[in-house]
Amino acid sequence: MKRIFKVYTKTVSLIEETAVDVYSNFVGDDKGFLLESYDKNYDRYVFLGREPEAVIRTENSQLTVYRRDGSKLVVPGNPAEALKEYFDSFEISCEGAPLPFSGGLVGALGYDFVRYQEDLSDHNDDEIGIDTIQLMLVTEFLSIDHVAETMTAVILEENSEEGEKSVVSRLEEMIRKALAKTEKVKMTDEQETDGKIIHRSDTMEEYCGKVEKIKKYIREGHVFQTVLSQRWTVETGQDGFTLYQKLREMNPSPYLYYFNFGDFEIIGSSPEMVVRHKDGVVTTCPIAGTRPRGRDEKEDKCLEASLFNDPKEKAEHVMLVDLARNDMGRIAEFGSVRVKDFMHIQRYSHVMHLVSFVEGRKKQEYQAVDLIRAFLPAGTLSGAPKVRAMEIIDELESVRRGLYGGAVGYMDFGGNMDFCITIRTMIKKGDRVYMQAGAGIVADSDPEQEYQECCNKVRALARILVKEENL
Repeated sequence: MKRIFKVYTKTVSLIEETAVDVYSNFVGDDKGFLLESYDKNYDRYVFLGREPEAVIRTENSQLTVYRRDGSKLVVPGNPAEALKEYFDSFEISCEGAPLPFSGGLVGALGYDFVRYQEDLSDHNDDEIGIDTIQLMLVTEFLSIDHVAETMTAVILEENSEEGEKSVVSRLEEMIRKALAKTEKVKMTDEQETDGKIIHRSDTMEEYCGKVEKIKKYIREGHVFQTVLSQRWTVETGQDGFTLYQKLREMNPSPYLYYFNFGDFEIIGSSPEMVVRHKDGVVTTCPIAGTRPRGRDEKEDKCLEASLFNDPKEKAEHVMLVDLARNDMGRIAEFGSVRVKDFMHIQRYSHVMHLVSFVEGRKKQEYQAVDLIRAFLPAGTLSGAPKVRAMEIIDELESVRRGLYGGAVGYMDFGGNMDFCITIRTMIKKGDRVYMQAGAGIVADSDPEQEYQECCNKVRALARILVKEENL
C-alpha cells in the first residue's frame, strides 16, 4: 500500500547560526545527516535531519529496512529492484513541496551497487564491513536557505485531518531545538592531528606494477583507460563531526556531507556530480583533467593554459564525456542528449579541473533508482569500456572499494534527486578512518606519477588527521 504524504513547513529567519551550529544543536550525537555546499550559487539550500524514520541497508544480499520502532522489513529479490519497489511505495501530494528536497531517501550507495545488474568477478575482501546500500528514510528535517537567510522545519505526514493536527507543535519544537544556544566545543592542538597511518594498500613498487599490467591490457585492446585506486587507513581519537568541520574549512567543495549511521560515519567533500534530476532534466558532470591552484591570478592563468593545452588530459576528458553521453542515452528520450559547457575549466579551493555537463530529458517510465543504475559507477571512477575496466579493477585492487567510488546524495519523493561521486571522502568506523583515491591509467601513463597523484589526493584528506611530518 502506497503512503501518500503531505508536506508541512514552518519558516523562520536565520541570521547568525551556521549549518554546523544548527546541526550541533538539532542532531548532536544522534544518527543524522548534513548536506551542504560551499558555493551558495551552486546550491543555496542546506538539508539536515536526525533519527530517521528508518535505515535501509543490504543484509545477506537482501534489502532490509530497520524501522525506528525496532521492527524490520525484508524486501525480497535483487536489492536494486527491491529499492526501486520500496521507493515507489511513497508519494508526496502535489501541494506544499517548495524545496528541491522535500523528504525521501538520503545516504550512500557503494561502488558495488553495479553488481546488482552486471555479472562481475568478485575476488576481494570487504575490509571495512559496510554494506553497499546505506540510506535513511527522512520524513522530518530542517532546510537552510542561504539566499533568503531562513530556516524551514519540514514534516511529512499522512494526508489527513489527524495528520495536520499533529504537526504544528512538532514543527515548533524542531525550530526551538535547532536554535537553542549551546557552548561551542574548542579543540586542542593535540586533538587536531592525533592520527597515525596504520596501513597503505600499496607500496609504490606494487602500485607501479599494477599500472604496467593495465598498460599491457590497453595495448592488447581490452580498455582505453582504467582507474586504479589505493587506500590508506588511519587510527584516530577524533570524532567524525569534528573531522567534518575541519574538512569543510580545508577543502570546500560543491558537495559537502556528513552522515552518522550510528555504527559508522561518512565525511566528505566531493567536487563531482554523478547524476541530478529536476523538472524532467537529467544532468551528469564528468570531471577529468587536473592542475593545482596557483599562488595568484597570474599563476592560475598559466596553469589553466597548461591544462587546456595538454593533449593527454584533453583526450581523457573527451573519452569520459563520450562515456557519460552513452550512460545518459540509456535513460533519456531519443534526441534529447546534449553536451553543455564542454571542457571548460572550473576552479576549486585547491585544484582546477576540466569540466563538462551532459544533459538529457528523462524517459517517463524511469525513476530515481533507474537513473542511479544508469550512471553508477561513473566512468571517471572506473574507466572505459566500463565493464571491462571494472573487471580489471577487481583483479588488481586488493580490497573491495565499498562506498568509495559510489554515490552520496538524496532522492526525493517529489521526483528530484542529486548525487555526487564518493571521492575525497573519509569513512570512519570505530577509531579507524579509511581514505581512498585513484588515478586514470592510459596508454602513456607514467607509473610513478600516477602513484604520486593518488598519494597527493589522499594526503589532502589525511592532513586533518596526521601531522605533516608523518604523512
